[in-house]
Amino acid sequence: MLAKRIIPCLDVDKGKVVKGVKFKELKNAGDPVELATLYSSEGADELVFLDISASLENRSTVISLSKEVAKVLDIPFTVGGGIRSVDDAREILRNGADKISINTLAVKNPNSINELASEFGSQAVVVAIDAKFKNGSYEVFIYGGTSPTGIDAVAWAKEAEARGAGEILLTSIDRDGTKQGYDLNLTKMVLDAVSIPVIASGGAGSPLHFLEVFRIGADAALAAGIFHRGEYRIREIKEFLKKEGVQVRL
Repeated sequence: MLAKRIIPCLDVDKGKVVKGVKFKELKNAGDPVELATLYSSEGADELVFLDISASLENRSTVISLSKEVAKVLDIPFTVGGGIRSVDDAREILRNGADKISINTLAVKNPNSINELASEFGSQAVVVAIDAKFKNGSYEVFIYGGTSPTGIDAVAWAKEAEARGAGEILLTSIDRDGTKQGYDLNLTKMVLDAVSIPVIASGGAGSPLHFLEVFRIGADAALAAGIFHRGEYRIREIKEFLKKEGVQVRL
C-alpha cells in the first residue's frame, strides 16, 4: 500500500502567500520561499504552489517565484494558476516544478489535458477541480472559484481521467478555510468514479480530519491555513495518523 501524502498548499497572490475562507477575504500568510523551506523540513511529502489570481487576471503564473521555491525543495512540487498553453507548462517544468496543475484551462479547452499528457506524461498533469454544492450536486467553478460552469464535478473528474490526467486535486469551495473538515461526500463520489489518485482539499482543521478523509480512500490531503498559522505541524499530524494505523512517511 502506498503511503498517504500530506501536502501543504501555498496560495500566492502578488508574490505573497494568502489564505481566506471559501476563496474570499484573503489575508497575508507569509513568504512562499520561507514557508516552502519550513514545510519541506517538517516532512511534507509534496508541495503545491497556486497562483490564485493569474487566471482571473489573464496573466501567466509567476515563473520567477516558482523557480525560487523550487530551489529550496527536495520534494515533488506542483505549480498551477494561469497556465494557458503547453508552452506555459513547459516553462514551469523547466524551472523546477515536477507537475503542473490546470483548472480553468482544462475546462475551457478539455483537449489541453490530452495535449499536456501526451507532451509531458500523465504523471506530470494534475487537473484541479474547485467544486461547490448547488441544487443537489457539485458544480465545477473556474477563475479562482469566481465563475460557475454548470459542469458536474464527478462527471468532469471522469472525463479528466479519460483524457490523461494523472491526478485530481479536488477542492470543496464550501469547506475552504472553514476548519470543518473535508467534504467527505464529494471526495468519496470522485474516488468511486476514478482510478487515478485524488488529493482532498478544503476544510482541514485538525488531525482527525486527515484521518477521516484517508479512511474513505483519499490518496493525499492538502491543507494550508492550519500549517500557515502554526496550529499543527506536519510531523504532529503524521505521528497521529501512524498511531491510527495509516501508512505515512516519517
